[in-house]
Amino acid sequence: MKDPAPLDPKGDNEDVPAGFTYLGQFIDHDITFDTTPIQEVLVDPLALHNFRTPALDLDCVYGRGPGDQPFLYQLPPNDAVFVLGRTNATPGRGDPKVKPSLEFDLPRGPQGLAVIGDPRNDENLIVAQTHLAFMRFHNKVVEGLQKGTIAPPSPIRRSLFEEARQLVIWHYQWIVLNDFLRRLVDEKVLDQVLDEGRSFYVPEGDAFIPVEFSAAAYRLGHSMVRETYDYNEVFTFKDGPRKATPATLALLFRFSGRSGTGVPIPSDWIIDWRRFFQFPGDGVTAGLSRKLDPFLSPTLSEIPDHGVLPGVNLPIANLKRGRSLGLPSGQNVARRMRIKPLSPDDIAKGPDGQVAAKHNLHIETPLWYYILKEAEQRGNSKRLGPVGSRILSEVFVGLLECDASSFLASNPAWKPTLPSTKAGNFTMTDLFRFVGELSPINDAKNLLP
Repeated sequence: MKDPAPLDPKGDNEDVPAGFTYLGQFIDHDITFDTTPIQEVLVDPLALHNFRTPALDLDCVYGRGPGDQPFLYQLPPNDAVFVLGRTNATPGRGDPKVKPSLEFDLPRGPQGLAVIGDPRNDENLIVAQTHLAFMRFHNKVVEGLQKGTIAPPSPIRRSLFEEARQLVIWHYQWIVLNDFLRRLVDEKVLDQVLDEGRSFYVPEGDAFIPVEFSAAAYRLGHSMVRETYDYNEVFTFKDGPRKATPATLALLFRFSGRSGTGVPIPSDWIIDWRRFFQFPGDGVTAGLSRKLDPFLSPTLSEIPDHGVLPGVNLPIANLKRGRSLGLPSGQNVARRMRIKPLSPDDIAKGPDGQVAAKHNLHIETPLWYYILKEAEQRGNSKRLGPVGSRILSEVFVGLLECDASSFLASNPAWKPTLPSTKAGNFTMTDLFRFVGELSPINDAKNLLP
């Protein structure tokens, strides 16, 4: 499953900018918190629990709110606003042209670890900066409510924090459903689930995360990871006006509080979001995710110990995890969903398929691998196939419909109200434009004279 040509642009997915890979990881941290070790040999799927709400409610950002976790917020009377961290103030830590202390890092304690609702969001640079972007998004909404430039979400007035939180969460949920998910699944499947209802994810009690989702279908993001990234003008694989440093995937893990390297981050590590999401007219081309297929970045097969996880071969870990959970084969799931399974010949295609066939896995195929193979064979490597699309669509729609406070459950006719390129819609691009400061290290006010 190791990508034989990880730098070949033919392996890029032109429909999905690179930022959605890590938005997907951020969303995963919002809805799941399984503390079972990745190397666990024997796992009882009925004993797995979420240790936070399996809802799209940004509890990874908000924690338990300013009342229970006041250290995440400013002191009263500004306790509706998140505390933000500043980049490293020590001269020479970053690009000497950039001011050494800018408000573009997560807030950190004396050990350098992020003081945030979910410590996993400090595992790598892009997820950490995505988390920071949602904190800044919330603060900007608070500012707009205070100034009267943003209308409250309801005529029934509540605290400033709660009004901002609802606006942020509902716009985030819209992004998950209509910007993130629609790029990855077959839209006909998603629309069918929305219009006709769910057939397979039907919780009898509280909402939960099915293991077919968490241990297989939603691990599609591992296939999307690039070997190199265009972080900003300093850390890039492109030629630029500044002396660039090779932007390897390994830097993603080094640039975090949990890596053991120096934090707060230097100013020249701030992400330039124009290089991860599409901003037409800004003169910067967004990088792309890799295609949805069974091939993974070589670095993911040889993840070193960065203080976050011990060294691990991610494909092997995923396959072992699925086996320990007793996941059904991809063919069994397809048959249960009344979907025609991939044929043994389909599975056996390509160098990866030859290895699968050698071990007789083209007959009954591990679910995670099957879903990636299905994306390759039936989704043109750009979207998930019918089984993967159905699992993701049903679970995401179900999580929203089972949450009485979500827009889909409480007001399904609701449309985004914050400024956007297209009225009644809201995308990650709109979020970043609303927050502003897309490329802080290129902003004249952030440069030394």
